[in-house]
Amino acid sequence: MVVGEITEDKDIVVIGGGPGGYHAAIRAASLGRQVTLIEREDVGGTCLNKGCIPSKVFTHFAQEFKKTKHLKEMGMEFGEVVANLSSLQNYKNKKITQLRAGVESLCKASKVEIVKGSASFLSESRIGVENGHEFSLFNFKQAIVATGGELQYPDGIEFDSDRVLKEKEIFQLEEIPEELIIYGNDYISLEVATIFSILGSRVTLILNGEFPFDSAISKELFRQLKKQKVNVIKNSTLQAASQAEAKVTVSMDKGNGEIVSIEGSYFVASGKVKPNLSDIGLDRLRVELTEEDYIRTDGEGRTSIPNIWAIGDVTEGPSLAVKAIKQGKVAAEAMAGLQVEVDLQFVPTVVQMSPPIACAGLTEEEARRAGYSVTVSENPVRGNGYAQLTDEKDGFVKVVSDSETDLILGIHMMGMGAAELITSGVLGLEMAARDEDFRFPLYPHPSMNESLLEAVEGLKGDAVHMPPRKEELAR
Repeated sequence: MVVGEITEDKDIVVIGGGPGGYHAAIRAASLGRQVTLIEREDVGGTCLNKGCIPSKVFTHFAQEFKKTKHLKEMGMEFGEVVANLSSLQNYKNKKITQLRAGVESLCKASKVEIVKGSASFLSESRIGVENGHEFSLFNFKQAIVATGGELQYPDGIEFDSDRVLKEKEIFQLEEIPEELIIYGNDYISLEVATIFSILGSRVTLILNGEFPFDSAISKELFRQLKKQKVNVIKNSTLQAASQAEAKVTVSMDKGNGEIVSIEGSYFVASGKVKPNLSDIGLDRLRVELTEEDYIRTDGEGRTSIPNIWAIGDVTEGPSLAVKAIKQGKVAAEAMAGLQVEVDLQFVPTVVQMSPPIACAGLTEEEARRAGYSVTVSENPVRGNGYAQLTDEKDGFVKVVSDSETDLILGIHMMGMGAAELITSGVLGLEMAARDEDFRFPLYPHPSMNESLLEAVEGLKGDAVHMPPRKEELAR
């Protein structure tokens, strides 16, 4: 440090302005703390600027594009419908700008100071922030690490071309790929596959593992992908992906030593998230890490250093904004002395594909392994009157319960409205609801909500719109 450098005193510093970071900053400010939010790029982080919001613009566009056939059938008259990705990019960028400005406005209204630059710990109470040729020093009372994750990809992929893409880059395209090859088995791979199959691409999805869903969801998912003419290649390991002129060649190992190559016009790979901790100076501190190099935290988000907290992708658990947001609020409240904690048992998993998937709680397989006496019920969406009139008949609701106690253990959905309806499932799971707790309330009619009700009623064979169960043969 140069003699004479000025060090500013801060109360709380939050490193990273993504969903977790800015929620933590605003909540802490609302509790009377003075907060400095440090972000090296744009407030909103990867989620708002490159990930969640851009991808959901595309999923929404594809879902609306898919509806045009049904709307014409109903009598809505319009000319030829064309998917113009150039216009879609303008819309996407406009919405990102608006949302980012909204977050910045909220920070300003809450008197959260936003500092631009890259932060690095110098000690357990001091941090340096570099922004170009400028360097600032802050002494802090408490700090929250919310630097997010960085994506790692398989070896052999040549990303130095305009047709071999990382998952976030696919949402920058201004043309619809004629042939799109996707590598991955996570939610973003599924969303990309259904988006571009709806928009007219010939899509090949190379799975690098099993789908992370209940077996019934996975089975229906394969059926839906086949229905949408997505070519699925299972049990394959990527060897190489490279571009030559206007074609991409992808080589993969089928598992028996057989190397197979396919060609397409574009290739996109989904990476695995690893904590972004490489350049924030943690090696200077006594912060305890897990075996997977995540920051170890307690239920409040506190690290092994009492005045330093960590949230989001730098901690263990699913790499989801919903986790980071909850952790951010809890950390801010814990700093204020409130009795709070984070419980990730019922984190909802949502895939905004067509049709959407939403799940919470135990799968049937997990429940059986845990030793429960498992009863399941599946209610097909096609039996729902509202699904019929909106022509959203694909999917089902599956409920997993313990037959000895009637405790609901898991809820798994595929179908339009699943992302919204899963909130009822999460609330029930958190309250340790039994089937009677789901059956007792009145559900709006007609609505997709009734599919959840009938799935629960089906646990006892009482659902009206489901055929009676076949009696098991006596043994």
